[in-house]
Amino acid sequence: GRQVHEVQSYMGRLETSDKESVHLVENEIQARIDNIFSNLERLEILSSKEPPNKRQNAKLRVDQLKYDVQHLQTALRNFQHRRYLREQQERQREELLARTFTTNDSDTTIPIDETLQFNESLQSAHRGMDELIGSGTNILQGLRDQRVTLKGTHKKILDVANMLGLSNTVMRLIEKRAFQDKFLMLGGMALTCLIMFLVVQYLT
Repeated sequence: GRQVHEVQSYMGRLETSDKESVHLVENEIQARIDNIFSNLERLEILSSKEPPNKRQNAKLRVDQLKYDVQHLQTALRNFQHRRYLREQQERQREELLARTFTTNDSDTTIPIDETLQFNESLQSAHRGMDELIGSGTNILQGLRDQRVTLKGTHKKILDVANMLGLSNTVMRLIEKRAFQDKFLMLGGMALTCLIMFLVVQYLT
């Protein structure tokens, strides 16, 4: 958890870093993320060796950390991609300004067309990144919702199990009472037959 917070604080430095130091910050963040992933692999092994009553909670904590780190990894890659697009755009702009335009239409048409195509490509790339970020956010939210649903399902299963235990007790009591009633009925029938036999015997 502490290492994740440290990476988050480093992520905040990306937007304020200049061109010369931004690569160093990116490398530092990537190294920390790789280290966290390595630690998570060891934690997964340790959590699988926990007692059964603690294993589920340990696995949930490891999964939560894994989701958080994956989100940070995605955010870093998105920043690097946006930085690459900005740098490419700046290079293209500098090259465009450095060109010498003449009054000849054939000389000016090609650079303008190339610039328009480049801008369209940039806009398409930005839209693609926005969709990718939105998709990643939806996936993370879906995983969190799924975890909450699993917790609720587990509680319902326990409630049903408790209810079934009570139902089994009630059924056993009913069966016992039915068994007793059966003997009472048979005994009553036998007594009735005996009385009828004695009445007939003495009256005749």
